[in-house]
Amino acid sequence: MGVVTFPGTLDDRDAARAVALAGGTAVSLWHGDETLKDVDAVVLPGGFSYGDYLRAGAISRFAPLMDKIINAAKAPSAPLPVLGICNGFQVLTEAHLLPGSMIKNENLHFMCRDQRLRVENASTSWTNQFSTGQEIVIPLKNQDGQFIADAHVLDELEGEGRVVFRYEGSNPNGSRRGIAGISNAAGNVVGLMPHPEHAVEPGFGPDSSGSDARFGDTPLASGTDGLGLFTSVLHSLVTR
Repeated sequence: MGVVTFPGTLDDRDAARAVALAGGTAVSLWHGDETLKDVDAVVLPGGFSYGDYLRAGAISRFAPLMDKIINAAKAPSAPLPVLGICNGFQVLTEAHLLPGSMIKNENLHFMCRDQRLRVENASTSWTNQFSTGQEIVIPLKNQDGQFIADAHVLDELEGEGRVVFRYEGSNPNGSRRGIAGISNAAGNVVGLMPHPEHAVEPGFGPDSSGSDARFGDTPLASGTDGLGLFTSVLHSLVTR
């Protein structure tokens, strides 16, 4: 599974570790590479690519490797699974692999918190190991995390079941309709604002999980809800 690094990417090593913990092999991809090195899936990690100059993700969209990713993700036969996390989600919207756009959080501040999500679509390449309606806890850290789109685009996403994750309990950044993650029509491209790669290892992620959210006496084994995205894509690759 390829993990792409742009100038300013922060979480590429975390994403690579998540891939390994899920049972996959992480392959480092540089934004200037001319090939995808025959990887079976791609992760665009979080960070501040190109310092978020101009607009978050806008410069990265024109990286040489992105043309290869866009073409592979749109392939009519066996399209490449692509996951965009935080800044990677922003890149996917700028590349028009996903609709909508990202603007600054409603409160205009950077935020970092453990966030409860509801899985709305458990049939994508990246969510098939979850169940629809399942609640999970994933770290959220962003400044430009407010997802926006025209009303007809939002209606289309809802009507086609392409809202993949929704903020549960509260809407931390003002995203329209509480949307935390979406997919393309084929379900192979998913973008989400929270960071699943930071919830993959016992003792190093959130203090609780969606199925075990309590305070004080939370067991060490909780806080690994993010691993499901990476095991999901491996399952989809094996079974397709």
